[in-house]
Order: sequence, then C-alpha cells, then structure tokens
Amino acid sequence: MADIKRFAPPGGGRSFPPFSIAVAHGGTLYVSGLGPMDAQGQVPEGFAAQFGLVVATLRTLLTGAGSGMDRILKVNVLLTRAEDVAEMNLLYREAFPAANLPARTTSVVMALPVPAFLLEIECVAAL
Repeated sequence: MADIKRFAPPGGGRSFPPFSIAVAHGGTLYVSGLGPMDAQGQVPEGFAAQFGLVVATLRTLLTGAGSGMDRILKVNVLLTRAEDVAEMNLLYREAFPAANLPARTTSVVMALPVPAFLLEIECVAAL
C-alpha cells in the first residue's frame, strides 16, 4: 500500500481552516484550492496580481513536493467575476507550458471563503 504524505499550509502567522494544502499518494499530488494570500496575510489588488501570486504559490508547492507545472494533470479555476475569464485565459497561457497543458475546468462562483479573493486554483499533478 502506498504511503500518504500530507503537506501543511505554510507558516507565517496566518490562520487557516483545518486542511492539508496538498496530499501525495502513490504517484499523484492533490493540491487544495490556493487563494491569493501572501505570507503576511495580504491579498493583492487586481486580478493579474492575484493570479500571479496564486501561480507563484502553486509553482513553489509543486517543486517542494517533487513535481512541477509541466506535471499538472487537471486544474480547477474558480473565479468570482465572469468578466475575468478573458484575462485569466491570457495569464493562464503564460503560466502553463503549451506542450503540457492540463485538463481544466473554469467556474464562476458567487463567492470564495475570503471576500477579497477574485480566484482560487486547485490541481492534481503527477509526481
């Protein structure tokens, strides 16, 4: 039976709900929804800044777990504003390698747990 490894949310004094930021099992890494909050608990203004922070956090998490952006199998993007879909597609194209585009679902939701969040990204990646 394959071991299960759980990754705790990063420190920095932020409070988190009870969850693992990622869980590895076998050759797969399951990444929880990542919102645009920095280590000081600040949320940047503007969609592009928030998207950039989420992708940077995702990249760091994947690398630390032994994976990478080119190993992502499936992405779920949650947006709180339909008008951000076009910009998200442009930024997404820059963030994800064209030769290794993962499967993706994009949803526009009424709200996310932190009202200032304009998006959240979760994924499944190969290790």
